[in-house]
Amino acid sequence: MKKLTVNVGSPYDILIEKGIMGDCGKYIRKVTNAKKAAIISDTNVAPLYLETVKKSVEGEGFNVFTYVFPAGEISKTTGTVIKIVEYLADRALTRGDLVIALGGGVCGDMAGFAAAIYLRGIKFVQIPTTLLSQVDSSVGGKTGVNLPQGKNLCGAFHQPALVLIDPCALDTLNEHYFRDGMGEVIKYGCIKSPELFNRLSEEDPRNFIEDLIFECVDIKRGIVERDEKESGERALLNFGHTAGHGIEKLGGFTEISHGEAVGIGMLLISEAGENAGLTQRGTAERIKKLLEKYGMKTKCPYPLKDVVTAMGSDKKRTGSSIKLVLLKEIGTSFIHTVEIDKTKEFFGI
Repeated sequence: MKKLTVNVGSPYDILIEKGIMGDCGKYIRKVTNAKKAAIISDTNVAPLYLETVKKSVEGEGFNVFTYVFPAGEISKTTGTVIKIVEYLADRALTRGDLVIALGGGVCGDMAGFAAAIYLRGIKFVQIPTTLLSQVDSSVGGKTGVNLPQGKNLCGAFHQPALVLIDPCALDTLNEHYFRDGMGEVIKYGCIKSPELFNRLSEEDPRNFIEDLIFECVDIKRGIVERDEKESGERALLNFGHTAGHGIEKLGGFTEISHGEAVGIGMLLISEAGENAGLTQRGTAERIKKLLEKYGMKTKCPYPLKDVVTAMGSDKKRTGSSIKLVLLKEIGTSFIHTVEIDKTKEFFGI
């Protein structure tokens, strides 16, 4: 078993082990005295893993309830979260009880947000089942949902009590969702680890999947410990996301997946950085080749001017400016602030 501890206000462990899902109950019991546990999952994941998790949790004396919502980004709305919160209330969960998020990033974000706002905050546990959620979204305490105006605009910081990562869950992941997760994996190589970037270029990530998950999570753990509420360094985790979120918004959050949008966003910002003399020449081309290796999209499906306009509602905007994450070179990232009225110019429009 691989273990990491996130040392924030309420420290929590991240445990990585093949097959840990079947034993999840005993690890969950160590972090809570709850009598009731509500497992939140979706229609893709529930048929595969819900009974396994439910049986293990019940075996530790929990009274277990389950809520399953329609899979997909289309469900990541305030309406779905309110339904989850009402479900918790109908089952009379108390502040001493627990929510368990069983699924990918959408599930973790929504279940975590529901836990954050129900009774002004109850504990929750993350059991991520996709590559994207295992390497990124299950760690760090960002929870939330989309609004018509933009990605993740309604949410809260609410750290989990425990994160249990079972790499075996990736065996049932289709190729599309594996590619989607690779967008975030490549991001980590770009912002902090040229060694990871090079290894991804040279090897098959499935052959070192536990090491890959551990390195990505360890990078994020360090950043979150130093900047829990994103007042500085944590913004580096948004490399590719500002443009990526604009792309997702233009597609109604259904036409292009998050990881692929982030991949395109990394290309767009790196090309702009090179043209501005801020990013080492050839960086965008290296990223493009790596994205292509994993069968990911590299061409933006929407006019660049529309993407830049959509970026105007991004969370990284502050007053009349927006914080963009750029690379000096692969493995070295920094924050570059641009005035909103100069954003189009920065992107060469």
